[in-house]
Amino acid sequence: MFPDDIAALAQQVITEAAARGLMAATAESCTGGLVAGALTAIAGSSAVVDRGFVTYSNEAKSDLVAVPAALIEAHGAVSEPVARAMAAGAVARSRAQVSVAVTGIAGPGGGSDDKPVGLVHFAAAGPAGVIHAERRFGDIGREAVRLESVRVALGLLLDRIGA
Repeated sequence: MFPDDIAALAQQVITEAAARGLMAATAESCTGGLVAGALTAIAGSSAVVDRGFVTYSNEAKSDLVAVPAALIEAHGAVSEPVARAMAAGAVARSRAQVSVAVTGIAGPGGGSDDKPVGLVHFAAAGPAGVIHAERRFGDIGREAVRLESVRVALGLLLDRIGA
């Protein structure tokens, strides 16, 4: 279902999290659940994956993972502060100890000079704290932006697991 490299990353996340007794959660906007989908495509993922939040709308970000509406209004949904709040909220609203969050502009529309198509903000939370990453993939097509985002998200999740 997923490209081989994504499947291998997802397998590594499941293996490493299970070895450390950690549960994981995702909070996803532009990827629409693809990170959780990649993880749950792996046999044995039920020992690791607690839940995935698809927070496509601003309201869902607030309702499901407790992102303050004022934060979204101040910085926009595609921003470092919102990604960090999504990751922290995913841990707070689940049984997980680690999480990853993705919010971006996959395209083809919706971009601006400040926030172009292909801009994605990521955050991952875990016992070692919250980390952030920003990627500007460019206008490489909606599917490509989403798949590249899954790759980055799984890598960040591995970092928070301590792999």
